[in-house]
Amino acid sequence: MSEPSRTASAAASRGTKGPAVGVRRSEASPGALADAAGKAAVLAEALPYMRRYAGKTIVVKYGGHAMGDAALGDSFAHDIVLLKQVGINPIVVHGGGPQIGQMLERLKIKSAFIDGLRVTDQATVEIVEMVLSGSINKQIVAAINRAGGTAIGLSGKDGRLITARKLERTKRDPDSNIEKVLDLGFVGEPEAINAGVLGAFARSDIIPVIAPIGIGRNGETFNINADTVAGAVAAAVRASRLLLLTDVAGVLDRDKKLVSEVSVAQARALIADGTISGGMIPKIETCLDSVDGGVEAAVILDGRTAHAILLELFTEGAGTLIRGARA
Repeated sequence: MSEPSRTASAAASRGTKGPAVGVRRSEASPGALADAAGKAAVLAEALPYMRRYAGKTIVVKYGGHAMGDAALGDSFAHDIVLLKQVGINPIVVHGGGPQIGQMLERLKIKSAFIDGLRVTDQATVEIVEMVLSGSINKQIVAAINRAGGTAIGLSGKDGRLITARKLERTKRDPDSNIEKVLDLGFVGEPEAINAGVLGAFARSDIIPVIAPIGIGRNGETFNINADTVAGAVAAAVRASRLLLLTDVAGVLDRDKKLVSEVSVAQARALIADGTISGGMIPKIETCLDSVDGGVEAAVILDGRTAHAILLELFTEGAGTLIRGARA
């Protein structure tokens, strides 16, 4: 079935309250009946989108300020459970940079930075793993379970889910024009994803929640950017969608208006001409890598918006979509 247009009706974003539980339809007020009819209309308009994604895998990167907001956290958990209940296979990958920084500060462990990138030494990577695989991961798992789902927390070490290698970054000296390798310590990038582990969850009622910790070939622990992990996981499982929940609405044009959809070529052109800049560039590059790897489409959307996932999947769209060859 062809995908509904991103310019179709946005009625599914509406929310209404129906009659109280236990009130017979004949006793309900006209207003309550109208509200119920509105809900039915929303469901009817969302149905083609639900059918479009039935049986498909959606990888969601969860991070940013949405993780620090209790109400948004509950909304996120309920949305993930709803996806599973309507026959979609969600995989959650989470970040936790601010929480790592707070814990390091509490423990009085000072971090060194090179060009704005944290150097992760042995002491730091132990704290990173504790925060990501421990407290944050289990908080998200607990929230999904409270919402009625069955979530399991994982890191890249579980089942060798994420085999990683040391991330190599270089910096060009502006005077000598010589490139210098930056040593960021135990910062890694995915080398291989064990998709078979995630396939087992797809055939069950379990929702995997992944902390972006990888394991090296010699057993080393690597801290990996959560966006990068989400993109690699999405490509490995050939996901229908990669959703990156961020703190911005998506890609903005030069007039600061949201760009609802761009092709791979257009995205690269927007980077080249400076329309896409700063921290948005690595997110776009993650999206491009994922669609090059077989993901149907990747979307950058604002995780600070309640039910952002449902708005993106079950309406005309809520962020910026980059479509791959499969779509």
